[in-house]
Amino acid sequence: MPDLTVGGTAIHVNTLGSGAARVLALHCGLGRSGMWSGVAAALADRATLIAPDFPSHGASAPWAPTPDLHSQATDVAAALLQEGIHLLGHSFGATVALRVALENPGRVASLTLVEPVLFAAADGAVRDAHRVQDEEFHAAFVAGDHAKSARLFNRLWGGGLKWDALPQQTRDAMTAGMPFIVATGPALWDDVHGMLAPGRLEALPTPVALLRGSETQPIIAAIHAGLVRRIRDARDIVVPGGDHMLVLGHPDAVARAVQAHLERRAA
Repeated sequence: MPDLTVGGTAIHVNTLGSGAARVLALHCGLGRSGMWSGVAAALADRATLIAPDFPSHGASAPWAPTPDLHSQATDVAAALLQEGIHLLGHSFGATVALRVALENPGRVASLTLVEPVLFAAADGAVRDAHRVQDEEFHAAFVAGDHAKSARLFNRLWGGGLKWDALPQQTRDAMTAGMPFIVATGPALWDDVHGMLAPGRLEALPTPVALLRGSETQPIIAAIHAGLVRRIRDARDIVVPGGDHMLVLGHPDAVARAVQAHLERRAA
């Protein structure tokens, strides 16, 4: 699929696979569209993944000068929306996928959400415990030590990869991306876009699969529980041995969840 411009920002779009089903795949924060290659390979000729790079990620241009990065990402996804498309998102991208589905009821065939970091959906005790850890890298960022902030962020969400073992280029990219991570706080922690407003999740007509690794951060299970309680057609899938980076470490499990939606749609 050709690249496009959304809100004046040039967006690179990666097309993976050659199957008839269309899957819009939205990567995690600090990630890029190429991270879906393993999932696309596992789906073989069943599906074509349409995978944009969010602004300031991969080969896309920088974010527009506005603090609402979640809305900019949502605009990118909405520009690629097709009738009956399947949505697949990881982490930050999963929260964008959920928002797109909520704002376009009836147009989305299914949702596969891999560890959505919609922290506001977790219950108070688990959310508060995680907030303490989150505030560590936030405090380092505010103090101007972006490298320390990135190291602490990687400890939480890097899938067990040690900071010192990462290539310098990767560490530099993560450090440069910390303003993005901090700026997503209002959307993810405070739900400023009202995804959790009363009755909204309950009205979602789309079947939803939520995937999480058995070794991921505890708050993910709480987020999933909060969503499953309210979405009428949702299931929580645990991938044994998996961590937050299921897309890279367990692409077959992600592909199986997507394929189950494709088969259900075809039945």
